Formats: sequence, C-alpha cells, structure tokens
Amino acid sequence: MGATEDSVFDQYRDRVERPLGRLFREYGVPEWEYFALGMVANVIARVASLLPPVVLGAAIDSVFTGDSPYDLPLAPAGWFPTTDAAQFELSALLIAGSFVVTAVFTYAYGVAANLFAHRVMHEVRTDSFEKMQNLDMTFFDDKQTGEVMSVLNNDASNLEVFLDNALQNSARLVVMLAGITAILLYENAQLAVVTLTAIPLMVVLTSWFMKRAEPRYERQRAAVGNLNTRLENSLAGVELVKTSAAEEYETERVTDASYRFFQDTMDVLRLSYVYRPGMELLAGISFAVTFGVGGYWLLYGAPAPLTGTLSPGAFVTFIFLTQRFVTPLAEVSNIVDQYENAKASSARVFGLMDVPASVTTAPDATELADVAGRVEYDHVTFGYGDDEDVIRDVSFDADPGDTVALVGPTGAGKSTLCKLLLRMYDVDDGAIRVDGHDVRDVTLDSLREHIGYVSQDTFLFDGTIAENVKYGRFDADRDAVVAAAEAADAHEFIEDLPDGYDTEVGERGVKLSGGQRQRISIARAVLQDPEILVFDEATSDVDTETELRIQESLDELAADRTAVVIAHRLSTVRDADRILVVEGGEVVERGTHDELLDSGGRYADLWGVQAGTLDR
Repeated sequence: MGATEDSVFDQYRDRVERPLGRLFREYGVPEWEYFALGMVANVIARVASLLPPVVLGAAIDSVFTGDSPYDLPLAPAGWFPTTDAAQFELSALLIAGSFVVTAVFTYAYGVAANLFAHRVMHEVRTDSFEKMQNLDMTFFDDKQTGEVMSVLNNDASNLEVFLDNALQNSARLVVMLAGITAILLYENAQLAVVTLTAIPLMVVLTSWFMKRAEPRYERQRAAVGNLNTRLENSLAGVELVKTSAAEEYETERVTDASYRFFQDTMDVLRLSYVYRPGMELLAGISFAVTFGVGGYWLLYGAPAPLTGTLSPGAFVTFIFLTQRFVTPLAEVSNIVDQYENAKASSARVFGLMDVPASVTTAPDATELADVAGRVEYDHVTFGYGDDEDVIRDVSFDADPGDTVALVGPTGAGKSTLCKLLLRMYDVDDGAIRVDGHDVRDVTLDSLREHIGYVSQDTFLFDGTIAENVKYGRFDADRDAVVAAAEAADAHEFIEDLPDGYDTEVGERGVKLSGGQRQRISIARAVLQDPEILVFDEATSDVDTETELRIQESLDELAADRTAVVIAHRLSTVRDADRILVVEGGEVVERGTHDELLDSGGRYADLWGVQAGTLDR
C-alpha cells in the first residue's frame, strides 16, 4: 500500500514554510564559521581567477600595441613600471600569481564548504533519526518503513548534494557575475550593457521554471517513498513470496511503483529539457552578440547608438570574460534543479521532524523507582485513531508474584492490552497504574526499564547472539548472558552453533529458526531482570518439549514477579493465578482454570476444543 496524501506525515510536510531557510536557520547557523571561511576563500579565489583576462588586456594595449598606458582596475598608475619589458614581466608574474592564488583558495573554499555541508547533514540525519525513534507506534502504524527510509536516506542525500554542490556553485556564480559585471563596466560600459542584456531574460526563464518545477519535485519525492516501501515490503516478505509462487505478482507491483517514479521523474526532466538549453542558448547569444558588436566596433567604429572607442585589449578582455560569463550562467539550470529538489526534500525532512508524538514523558513526570510490581487496569478503553474501540472498559489487577493470563481468539485485543501497559499507546479512557502510579505520570524510560516484554513477533538485530541477548543491558558480562540463555532454554543450541554466542544471526535473525529466535528473545527479557514480565505468546514457535522446559524456567522466573501472559495454548497458563477471557476487546470471563471449567462458559469450550474432548 502506498503513502496516502492525507496522512499525518504529509499534512505536516505541507505546513513547512520556507524549508531551506529553516535548514540554514536551525542547522547552518551553528556551523557559520565554516560557511564564512568558505565564502571568504571563494571570493578571493574567484576574484583572482578574473585577473588574467584583465592583465592580458592591459598588456595588449600597453606592451604590444602601445595605444595606452599600463592600467589595472583599482590600482594607482604609480604602482606600475614604465618600460615595455618590465610591464611584460609584471604581467607574466600577475597571471602566474593569480593562478596560484586561485588554486590555494579554491582548495580552502572546497574544504570549508564541504565541512559545512557534511556537518550540517550529519546533524540533520541524526536529528531526523532521533525524532523517528521518539515517535510513538501510532505513527509507524500509519507510515511504511520504506517511506521513512526514503526521508532518512534519499531526502537527506538530496540536501547534502544541494549544500555540497549547488551552494558552492551558487556562491561562485554570484561572485563571478558581480566581478565580471564590474570589470566589463570598467572596461567599456556601453559594450557591457550589450553583453548583460541576456540577464533579465534569464531571470524571467528561471522564474517560470521554478514556479512549475516545485510541485513536480514534490511528486517525484513521494514516488521515491512509494517505491522504497514496495521494495522494502517485497524483500522483507521474500519467503512468503517464494512459498506462494508470487514472484511475478511482486515484480508487477514493483514495476508499477517504479514506472510511477519514472513518469514523475520524466515530468521533471521534460521541464529541465526546456530550461537548461534555454539558459545555455541565452548565455551563448550573449557571447555571440558581444563578439559581433565588439569586432564591428574595432573594424568600423562604434555602431549606432554606441559611441567612443574600443581598444583591442578591452575587446580581448570582453571576449575572455564573456566566455567566463557563459559557463556560470549555463550552470544556473543545474543550481535551480538542485534547489527545487532540495526544497522538496527538506520539506519532507522537516515534515517528519514536526510530527508530534502523542505518547511522551510529561514535563512533571516522576521516575518510577523501588518498583514492587503491582499492576492495575482501571476501566480501560482504547481505539486506534478514528477507528472504533478495540478495548472496552477492561479492569483487572495483579499483585507481585501473580500471573494473569489473557486468552481468547485472535484479534480480541490481548496484545493491545499489553502494549498499553508499556505505553506503546495511551488509553482513551480509564487508567493503567503500576504501584499506584498512573503510567502517564512517570517517565517512559523508567516505566519500560521495569517491564520485560517478549513479543509474539520476535525481532533480532543483525549481530551476534550475545549482542542480541544483551540488547537493553549493554553492560552485561558473558556470565550473565549465559545464565539468561540457560533460563530461556537457549544455552544448549547456542553452544552447538559454530561460533557459540559469537554466531552472527543475520538480518532479523534469518539464520536461526523461529523457536531459536523466540528463546533468545526470552533470554533478553530474563537478562533485564524486571519486576513485571509480559509474555505475548512467547512460546508459540517452539515444540512441545521445549515449551515445557521454557515454561518451567518462566514459572521460576515469575515466582516473585508480576506476570501478564498471553497464550494461545491454554495448557501453558492453567496454573495462572487468574485467567481473563477476552473477546471483542472485552473481558467476558475471569477466574482460575478450575473455576472457569466448572462454569462451563467460553473458556471451557476453548479448553475442550484444544484438549480434544469436544467435537470440532
């Protein structure tokens, strides 16, 4: 499923005003030293690069033709020698020196500008990731992983290209245009007006391009997110694809997403195909007109309405500088192209940063300390967004040492009840308390530090088994890791692996079986040593014999802790202190195993089906 235009993320993206200006305010200003150093070095390098044509023109008029005295802009005449030989030597030294200065300060500019660009993008990327980490599960329920990855990778890279390339080229363009314009006006103001006539036309063409390019770039960036989502989903579900013989179907879906991206990209490029050649044409016409008018002026005198004289040296300076004029003007198309691309990307980056988290630590929240483990659900009601309630008026409590089991059909709301305890979501009505503290009144970190959670969807990071067991307790030593694995009945199979606890599990733990991943996940919770344990079908992927061994370990672990257990196999929770039967988001029965069997209700039916004593 692709991203929807009316999602929360897109709404905040559309509200971002002047995204590139915000980028510089929030991230560029703290790095202003590098930016300033780069700009100073850029000015010196560009001004130095303009000196050779000016010196060459002065040498032609003074040394080679003798038509006028040796003269350079902004330099007093008394600074220059009077003999032809000395003026020639000075010209050669100035030209050589200008190339050296240009090279040195271009290097300094490149280093400073790249430091600025990459430091800014480092901060943007890490801040975006930190923001994403702090968003609650509601955001991830709505957004696809591929689209979020597109923001963190593609959009951040676009901004890096803009800061690294377009910004440098823009600065060079400004300095070159200003310097060339000043020199041309100094050499011959009338011919300079002829040369610069193309600039207003370029401004009009650029304004036309920017107005039409912006929405096209936004559609292109959205298409990238959709394509990344489709690729990520297809790769993550490659096993299902293959077992369902659905390779052709997935290929068609990726092809469709890729073709949409192709169409949106071509929509941008078609506009660029008009703009870029148009800019190059105007710049080329400027050069051709300058050459024609200047050459005619030298051969036949000033063409009307121009007046006065034009020296050969000034003409040569005009030709060289106008050629220099053509290149940066032609690059305006690339700069605008990168600018519009970066503008669309920065809006997406800041759109992500502006999405508010609905589950946050309150400013006056307290640390949850000295936890005994009493858990209380007080008339809890919850629904996902605008959907109807999935949990309705649920109440129960559990004291330290108690085990409360949640049973019922798939989709009844059992997992949601557990996630509310960890504040993956916040209740709509009612309250959940730990040791009498509303979970919304304590810090998120301290709440989750005291709850060990094992999901039915086990997840392992790419790394070693030891690293995955230690996740969340990164300072744990090997002995503690081994002890936790033994408690989860994982030590034996780990020892049989080629590298034992240092075995790489692969992305998402793909090198291990489902049962092995589940036992490592349990070991992770054991190592955390929490006061409250939540097991969401924690043994669903293991065989019966292994389940019995794990269950013994879990019973021992939960002996003096509060445990909330979701179970599909009722045999694993028959010894629970309290069993709640959940259907349609409501608790329809509660009691011990024996009490519920004696009542002959829904639990008794479920037990009978699993025990094989009722007709199926």
